[in-house]
Amino acid sequence: MRLYRGFSDQASLDAAYDPARTAVDAVGMMAGWQTRSALALARLEGQLDIRYGPTVAEHLDIFPAGSGAPVHIFIHGGYWRRFAARDFAWIAEPLVARGITAVIVNYALCPEVSLSEIVRQARASIAWCHGNAERFGGDAGRLTVSGHSAGGHLVAMALATDWPGSYGLPATLVRQALTVSGLFDLRPFPYSYLQPALQLTTAEVLALSPIDLAPLAETRLTVVVGSAESSEFRRQSRDFAAAWQKGGMPCHFAELAGADHFTALDRLFAQESPLLDALVG
Repeated sequence: MRLYRGFSDQASLDAAYDPARTAVDAVGMMAGWQTRSALALARLEGQLDIRYGPTVAEHLDIFPAGSGAPVHIFIHGGYWRRFAARDFAWIAEPLVARGITAVIVNYALCPEVSLSEIVRQARASIAWCHGNAERFGGDAGRLTVSGHSAGGHLVAMALATDWPGSYGLPATLVRQALTVSGLFDLRPFPYSYLQPALQLTTAEVLALSPIDLAPLAETRLTVVVGSAESSEFRRQSRDFAAAWQKGGMPCHFAELAGADHFTALDRLFAQESPLLDALVG
């Protein structure tokens, strides 16, 4: 019996989708993010817990970089079931240093809500930032978005949004987008260790797999994955980029040499990062 693609048992499928298996020090990296986030919160001027939607989890943290600054929105990962915006405040420092207002999005988690609801919240956060940019000194015409892991999936779903038809917003809402080690094909997850938390239905797998959706936003997209990640993580990003390029999306794919699932994010949001410069420039 084959569960998914070449996987015949859950153990091998679980291993392929456990990013800690291919990382040098996943626990240490995540602990380091929290430490750096605490320092960033102490150093930066921030507008915290700003509500963008009606539910308790729908809030974001804004770190302004001055009047008229471009705005970058970051959506965190955690397999849609862990972490919060506050754990990724460190992302704001290299952005603010470049004169870019940083917005770190919080959202509700599985299994308390469905993945469909999380996608709705991610879209709502981006729409809110566009509509309220002037209130926090940002330039709505220079809006960029990035996401790591599950956050990469949410970015891709945002780019598969009919912004004019569903929100009355321009198709050019997001100028540029970046996914880091994202997840774009949901078919393996109902067979994996993640299913008790995600509780994915067949309908959700079909509706929320960006690899099968048409890109609707007029956005330049960069898809990045670490070369030291599992073959499945690399396959997800590579095949997604190819599918969206075929669908007409201006899309660039890159593997970061030697990077794992965690160090890839670190390298992209370093104080000196050519890819980050290109994204927000």
